Amino acid sequence: MGLSAAGVRVVERRWGLGGGRRPELGVGAVFRVGSIGCQVPSAPMETVPLPFEFGAGCLVTQALGDALGFIVEGYDPATCQAFVDKVLAAPNPANWTRGHFAFGQYSDDTQLARELGLSLVARGGWDPSDFAQRVGRLFGEDLIVGRGRATQAAAYRILDGVPWDQAGEPSPSAGNGAAMRAAPIGLFFADPAERLRVADEQARVTHLDPRSRAAAILVADVVALALHNNWQGGRKGLAWLASRVDAQDPLLARHLTVDMPGWLEADDPGAEIAAAGEAPAGSGHKFERWHGISPFATPSVLYALYAFLKTPLQPEEVLARSVAVGGDVDTVAAMAGAMAGARSGLSGLGPRLTRWAGHLNDQGQFGSTHLAGLGAALAGSPGVARSPQGPRS
Repeated sequence: MGLSAAGVRVVERRWGLGGGRRPELGVGAVFRVGSIGCQVPSAPMETVPLPFEFGAGCLVTQALGDALGFIVEGYDPATCQAFVDKVLAAPNPANWTRGHFAFGQYSDDTQLARELGLSLVARGGWDPSDFAQRVGRLFGEDLIVGRGRATQAAAYRILDGVPWDQAGEPSPSAGNGAAMRAAPIGLFFADPAERLRVADEQARVTHLDPRSRAAAILVADVVALALHNNWQGGRKGLAWLASRVDAQDPLLARHLTVDMPGWLEADDPGAEIAAAGEAPAGSGHKFERWHGISPFATPSVLYALYAFLKTPLQPEEVLARSVAVGGDVDTVAAMAGAMAGARSGLSGLGPRLTRWAGHLNDQGQFGSTHLAGLGAALAGSPGVARSPQGPRS
């Protein structure tokens, strides 16, 4: 066993790509979210083995970003910056609350990512009907925390018996609800073609607009690249990402290749990124009324990517930057956190975030232990084992 600087123990053991040992995640427990049952691996954060700690880090850091941003979601940049300054000056944020929720409660961003991950593990791959049922039950049993308009509308259609491929909210609705939950796709699917297909299909369960679907593909791809330590960096890496989303959203692809390099050199490009894309007029989201980054898929996913690439090995800075920008900050920080966690793993969280992760929960359930176990299980999937470039050892 080794002890990292963050105080997180990881097993110093190597697995081959073909037939290597799977992570020893402990005795599985049947976890229940309302009426949804699933066998979930148990993996205390301090004992997740390498290389699977990077999958664990992905979901835990997503939940941390979500929980931090949830407290000030919808507030203007100045308020969010003041919140970040106060929180990061304190040893523990537990006194901060949102309504009756204490710090640590994560919102629909991580709830839906969790359900997508649980579906992949339970079904051994992508089963759109199973995932759609999980979405419907979260809403039908009133377990969702902070609901998006499009996802809620789709969930009610699913509950009414509409098939998954007909339930999604049509254009002009182009929110970020499909992108915010896409990280498990990047953990589970190593093959780029399969990953793109599944990221797009899971988006269509709730969002039919191609801009929402492109944003989901982008999140899944960045998480996969971060997990495998396969980011080529610079314009070459951005060009590859752009090629993946160009068919769905040429404007997002253009922002990646033309604008992102300049944004990464700027001190504060938040206002520019907030104006990215062509926000649909007349959408129920009323994107134009948001201060900071709105829930419109294009700017929110671009800012999450910017926040990650600016300091990819410093998760605390990634989360601080994502929350301070203002607006739909729980979703931005959730997406950026997933990217940063897949890159740095649990051992890269540092003492403060590791301590804060102990507060994570969903209404008293499914905290960091289960999130870490689920992330590790996703990263240990056969799709990763077959990859010619598996997770870092």
